[in-house]
Amino acid sequence: MTVLSLLRLRSPADFAEWYRIGAAYVLDVSDEMGFDTGSFAADAREATAALRAGDADLRPALARSVAADLLADAVFSEPFCEWMPLWYELSLLAFNRAAEARLRRVARAVARPLDHATAPRFSRPRDVLVGGRPATAHVSGFAERFVLADAVLHLEWYVHVARESGIDVPADLVARCRAESVAYYAGRRPDLSPDVRRFQRALFADDAWVRRIDEAYGLDSALFGVWERILARARRDLDG
Repeated sequence: MTVLSLLRLRSPADFAEWYRIGAAYVLDVSDEMGFDTGSFAADAREATAALRAGDADLRPALARSVAADLLADAVFSEPFCEWMPLWYELSLLAFNRAAEARLRRVARAVARPLDHATAPRFSRPRDVLVGGRPATAHVSGFAERFVLADAVLHLEWYVHVARESGIDVPADLVARCRAESVAYYAGRRPDLSPDVRRFQRALFADDAWVRRIDEAYGLDSALFGVWERILARARRDLDG
């Protein structure tokens, strides 16, 4: 099996585990930071059970959370790949677009009871400047670019999905996390402030998201293995 086997996923039931794993990530980060998650844990279990049963007709709070998760994943990969070397971006372009279409289709089905459901706009290198140049100009090597990209984009992903799931994420912390993280991973700042370091360490637990998706869908993907190792190393680097 490879990552290409994910293109078999088409129905709400196919994406039940996908949503469950994304919701677990949101809960883990929120708990680590001490944010009030309200009824989200119970709501996520209810939404997952409904999706497993093939039911896309969810009550609005659940529909909003599921749609946010799937839409955020749908539009994540192309911006992320722009931070990476051109060969990597081009090699995944066709897969990313096919996966986006499937995620959007299920998200639209789930989002029908909502007035609207929006996807986040993820930052691209031209949006993140350090010293007047894209942040990517200050790093070299595949892993460094990957970690810099993830430090920005997983913050944006989490904030969007958490807020759409009813979790209040402090705006001042988000702004400081973005600014400090860009400077730190671009080599312009020696360290992160303690609360930002804790926040990024929690966010870099997306290595667990990668591993859980790989296991849940039986991928045994070499590509997922590379992602997991890079993310786990970035998280360990923040332990000190």
